[in-house]
Order: sequence, then structure tokens, then C-alpha cells
Amino acid sequence: MLRRDGGRWALGPTLARLGAGAGPSMVVSSRPALETLRDATGESVQLFVRRGSERLCVASLESPHSLRTIVPVGAMLPLGRGSAGRVLLGCDVPWVQTVEEREPGVASVSAPVRDLAGVIVAAVSVSGPIERTSRRPGARYGDLVVVAAASVEEAAGLRV
Repeated sequence: MLRRDGGRWALGPTLARLGAGAGPSMVVSSRPALETLRDATGESVQLFVRRGSERLCVASLESPHSLRTIVPVGAMLPLGRGSAGRVLLGCDVPWVQTVEEREPGVASVSAPVRDLAGVIVAAVSVSGPIERTSRRPGARYGDLVVVAAASVEEAAGLRV
């Protein structure tokens, strides 16, 4: 799943294949944007792509807090529940928030990652316990998630 790359861990061939639908370099190139989002929010962050009627987590960074949401790379989750799923279904808004929709006590905010044609190819998500994210996580993290999604587009060469 992982390999050493000059003293740092990098995606191995298996994870690279999992993320291939997100674009050949999107998983690797999204890491700085995801790290920035995690550090700015203090919450867990993920990158999801659509796989049929589900969504696949292709990148995930956990919150430094002991109470956090954990979505492992490779997790398949329903499209119809959770903010990232709604984004991947094609919601035409800057960001989507959900509160306790997929898991009790958890709120999330997600923004679309679009290709050059404007098609949604992935969703950047931040999630955490309601005690920190609040019942209005979009008001708190919406702008940050939109910036992170734009950074992923730029890093993956999806912006001109």
C-alpha cells in the first residue's frame, strides 16, 4: 500500500490504482491542500471519488485530536448520505454540509473538485465531532473547503 520515497512515505502501487479514477496524479498532488485544510480546521480531511453508486476514499488525513472521525483510504461509503456523497451526486453549490447524516455526532462539509470541463471528479471533505464543528459546519469551514478543492484542481492540473 505504501512505499518509501527518499525517507518519506508515498503511495504504493495498490493505492495509486485505487485513486486512478481521480486522475493519475490527483491523490499525490492533493496532499499539500489536504494538509493545509487539516491544519487550518484541526479536523480530519478526506478526498473522495465516485465509484458507481458509492464513493471511495482515496486520501485521508486524521485530526490531531483524540476524538476524531476516521475514514480509512479504500473505504466505500454511500453517495446519498454525507456531504461528500451529495457533492459527488452533482450538487451545484460551492459546498455542502451535513450534520449527523451518516454517523451520529459527526458533521461534515465538502466541496467539489472539477476537471477542465467543469465535471465533478472528486470531493474534498472535512469532518469531525459536532462538539467542535458545530451544527453549522459550513459557516465555519465552507470557505476553507472551497479553497482546498481549488488547490487540488490546480495541483492536479485541472485548472487553466
